[in-house]
Amino acid sequence: MEKLRAKYLRLLKTIETKKKRFLFDQINWNDRFIIIKGQRGTGKTTLLLQFIKSAFRNLRETLYISMDDIYFAGNTLSELTEEFVMDGGRYLFIDEIHRYKGWSQELKNIYDFYPELYLAVTGSSALAFYINRADLGRRASVYDLPELSFREYLNFTNKTAFEAFGLEDILKNHENMAVEINSKIKSVKLFREYLRTGAYPFILEGKDKYFDKVESMINTVIDSDIPSLENISFESRIKLKKLLLTMATSSPFKVNISELSRKLETTRDVLTKYLNLLNVAGIIKFLSTDGIGHTLIRKPDKIYFNNTNLMYAIHDNIDIGTVRETFFLNQLSVNNKVSYPRAGDFRINNKYTFEIGGKDKTSKQIKDIKDAFLATDNVEYGFKNKIPLWLFGFLY
Repeated sequence: MEKLRAKYLRLLKTIETKKKRFLFDQINWNDRFIIIKGQRGTGKTTLLLQFIKSAFRNLRETLYISMDDIYFAGNTLSELTEEFVMDGGRYLFIDEIHRYKGWSQELKNIYDFYPELYLAVTGSSALAFYINRADLGRRASVYDLPELSFREYLNFTNKTAFEAFGLEDILKNHENMAVEINSKIKSVKLFREYLRTGAYPFILEGKDKYFDKVESMINTVIDSDIPSLENISFESRIKLKKLLLTMATSSPFKVNISELSRKLETTRDVLTKYLNLLNVAGIIKFLSTDGIGHTLIRKPDKIYFNNTNLMYAIHDNIDIGTVRETFFLNQLSVNNKVSYPRAGDFRINNKYTFEIGGKDKTSKQIKDIKDAFLATDNVEYGFKNKIPLWLFGFLY
């Protein structure tokens, strides 16, 4: 444990606490068992370390560990926990928990056997399935950390301190909001940058290697994270990547299981498994009339990438209509129910209908629908039910 502690303290020394993800202030850090799940690269590790650095003057009772450390090739989490508690430890922070075999049952036992121990755990988007399966949901407070919102991207990369807005506020007061925001930034220009290179906090390290990092993250999810959930062959991993390329070059991606299975030279059942794995891993989203689905029980109306940066990392020539819809779905789905409507592009909270388009988009397709709005790209200001698309990036 001495070497693990030395690694922890060296890592903690590198962490700055000025710029924090929005979720930091929403987590009840006093809860005894916290689970933070989310896609790779969203800042879960930094979130844990920022809390440690902000909350503890005496680090003796704390320990941060990552489950991909070689230490756990020959030692168990339970053994480490016992040693830590016997040495006076009270606050255990565990990163990359999904990399540890049998983690759900072991965490459950640790929580039950050490009632004085505080646990904060991070892991991949796929944790949701196992949290429910192991009955951890009633023991832990579970949080989901999405990618950067457009608002967070602005605050992280510019000298701004924009606050988040509620959806109802945007619908009612978007004109005043746009005036205030555009007095401080060039919204359309920065929004275009965000769509390509703004979803992940490592944008702070520069744009030069940004797409390389996103591509590396996708490869890690397919080559490492997904195999930890499902025993799939090397050939299957190649087909998963081919599937993503096919989706990135479609505009927009409407599901034709038979045609797609022929392109990938696989069966419908295997293709369905591939799609489910990518969905569980947080790379894609299923959208149907019932809302965003966790499993492909029946054919969804559309399948989207989780964010626009993933698309641009895979293929540069992306249909702009797909980009706009992907952004809208990504930002709205964090705190709202999103479903596929009979008319328009999206239905929000079973109340509002949205059509997404460019600045010349008209209300023709939704003109007879109550509570219908246009979310339009390439405009700084809206008018009545026509709202700038970028403004929906201020929801969290």
